[in-house]
Amino acid sequence: MIMSADFTHEPVMLQEVLLWLVGNRTGVYVDGTIGGAGHARAILEQTEATLIGMDCDADALIVAEERLASFGSRKILIKANFADLASVLKALHVDKVDGVLLDLGVSSHQLDAAHRGFSFSQSAPLDMRMDQDLKRCAYDIVNYSTPTELEKIIRLYGEENMAARIARAISKKRQTSPIETTIELAGIVASVMPESMKRQKIHPATRTFQALRIAVNRELDSIVPAIEGAIGALSVGGRVGVISFHSLEDRIVKNTFRDMAATCVCPKDIPYCVCHKEAVVKVLTRKAVVPSSEEIRQNPRARSAKLRVAERI
Repeated sequence: MIMSADFTHEPVMLQEVLLWLVGNRTGVYVDGTIGGAGHARAILEQTEATLIGMDCDADALIVAEERLASFGSRKILIKANFADLASVLKALHVDKVDGVLLDLGVSSHQLDAAHRGFSFSQSAPLDMRMDQDLKRCAYDIVNYSTPTELEKIIRLYGEENMAARIARAISKKRQTSPIETTIELAGIVASVMPESMKRQKIHPATRTFQALRIAVNRELDSIVPAIEGAIGALSVGGRVGVISFHSLEDRIVKNTFRDMAATCVCPKDIPYCVCHKEAVVKVLTRKAVVPSSEEIRQNPRARSAKLRVAERI
């Protein structure tokens, strides 16, 4: 069993989340990615609300149960992907909630726990599964995807310009023996990078590891169903907040909010509206909320975070 002290995840933009998301002090809130329970604990401490915490990582739920034990029946913890938010609430017979938080970031525990294989700072098996029940891990993608599939994953999810070169190097190496560890993969990626990229602050394998993690966990596929499920469950005036950590996620959140806030979507050459589309939310954050410079100084992993919030109408 994992020890609570080993599972760390500094809640990003905690005060901003409380300010934007928590309105009804006796309401019902959902933390769709409970992680180390930092946001959840603050909500429970500062309100009399009930909180439903979800996570696909069993380690996170063990820690959340321990850290939130003092709140008794005010917290309900469920092992599930946030894409299944609507069905989870239905199973709990919860009709409406007052707020939903989706923190799309990888927890510090997941990054720092060597055996999880998310980071190349230590040698570990190529895993990267947030949900340990998933059948496919990073090892399978790296060793069994075609070179074309590998290039597509690295280019699309990692926004890596050297994707073709990296995919060729991986394919060549695995012809002699499987690629088994994070350190081995990071070395292969670094070996084909231009010297100028090797001198940058970011490790040359960072984008490739991001791409593999996204592919393993199908992270981008989960965002729209999660937002739609959240908005469908919100009471009028309830809010959904999403914290993203890279441009691919933020673009999906921004566009989904925009589409759900839109009214007429008829072609411009039609003289009158025939779609009769109605907005279901109003977007409260015209520009994404970002961490303060002080928070970034104290928690450098927060530097790329963006919070967007929409309210049910």
